[in-house]
Amino acid sequence: YSRFAKIGGEMISLGAVEQSVLKAVQQDIEIVAIATKDPQKGESIVLLHQGELDKKQINQAMLDAGCNPLMLPKTYFMVEEVPKLGAGKTDFNQAKKLALSLQGVS
Repeated sequence: YSRFAKIGGEMISLGAVEQSVLKAVQQDIEIVAIATKDPQKGESIVLLHQGELDKKQINQAMLDAGCNPLMLPKTYFMVEEVPKLGAGKTDFNQAKKLALSLQGVS
């Protein structure tokens, strides 16, 4: 369940969210989608990204491509670097800690 978000009773694949965002952006950027607690819907999706992104443009492109509206990231945070493990793969635990700290959650 670590790479899924439960939003409004539906399981949303965070990997699918990342792929949809990358398709909408149409450029090679580092991103990671994280699920965090949300008082209204159970969980929400936070997107950490390197470089500038236009949230409204990405959300519209995702909807135009037929994505489920639940897949749209609720919050976008630009970071200097997406956390990586020594082998170069995304460090999901550190990414979640970073997302929570950016949201002001301890």
